[in-house]
Amino acid sequence: MISHTRRLLSLTTAMVVASTALASAAEPSADLIAAAKAEGALTTIALPHDWCGYGAVIDGFKKKYPEISVNELNPDAGSADEVEAIKANKDNKGPQAPDVVDVGLAFGPQMKAEGLTMPYKVSTWDEIPEGVKDADGHWYGDYYGVMSLLVNKDLVKDTPADWSDLLKKDYAGQVALAGDPRASNQAILGVLAAGLASGAKAGKEAGEAGLKYFGELNKAGNFVPVIGKSGTLAQGATPIVVMWDYNALAAKDTLAGNPPVEVVVPASGVLAGVYVQAISAYAPHPNAAKLWMEYLYSDEGQLAWLKGYCHPARFNALVKAGKVPEDLLKALPPAASYEKAYFPTLAEVDANKAAVTGGWDAVVGANVQ
Repeated sequence: MISHTRRLLSLTTAMVVASTALASAAEPSADLIAAAKAEGALTTIALPHDWCGYGAVIDGFKKKYPEISVNELNPDAGSADEVEAIKANKDNKGPQAPDVVDVGLAFGPQMKAEGLTMPYKVSTWDEIPEGVKDADGHWYGDYYGVMSLLVNKDLVKDTPADWSDLLKKDYAGQVALAGDPRASNQAILGVLAAGLASGAKAGKEAGEAGLKYFGELNKAGNFVPVIGKSGTLAQGATPIVVMWDYNALAAKDTLAGNPPVEVVVPASGVLAGVYVQAISAYAPHPNAAKLWMEYLYSDEGQLAWLKGYCHPARFNALVKAGKVPEDLLKALPPAASYEKAYFPTLAEVDANKAAVTGGWDAVVGANVQ
């Protein structure tokens, strides 16, 4: 686990030593604001309001720029769906064409390579860690979390502590992923986390080990081929859901004890996942898209994500500058939960994605819907 901790320290150190002048003090240019207001609209996709505090983020943007209406497409879409939405609407300037996307790290370079992104560097660019941004501004990290287990305590008496526990007969028909592992970044990385827990090396090896694990879980009758979320967990269809910690903690707040739930960061295979923002090369509202990015990476936008339990890209710079309220820091999971967190490299994320999406049907054979 030493290498895992070093990777975490490396990333967080990069966040700390990034420019601490906090360029966010500078507002977007008057010209950009005027151009965005003239466009009058912004189309987002795949932003559930309970994911990373996006409901409050969107409301904050609307309040700041009431002249710009926000059109929200398919909140439950996965990263691959977002990419396809841009491709399918290259020649469409109507309401089905997304201006911006929020996708898993592996999808950023893919989109750039396919000519689907528009470069833009926000005013706080220097505070985004070098390892999670494209040098030309085609995509850039927005927030991260760690893979966790959301557990319905009405139905699961013995809370699992690690990935290996989920293979026990006690959890028959109870375990689900929070997405289709052939298309959802969250689910793809859930498989990687399980593979890391087996001791496999991050990348293709851990992806294949994760597939083997889920194959065993499915064969044992413990895996449920249903996309897990707070609703399916509460209904009892998916009593245990593998999902990002910030989604699990938001679900815990939403459910408010009905049913009682527990959020567990597994003892091994603690995987940190970074998501990235990008502007569509075919954005019908390119200036509104740029203004949206400026808002997301401002102090206000970053703290809104933090309220949604996500660690924003500028987290350490904001902490160092004393801009994070103490109550927000206290609301986060204990730092100890993150000490073993492993931040996979982009190459490892890409290799895992290829292994999981390419091998799921053959190795696991569960059609997740």
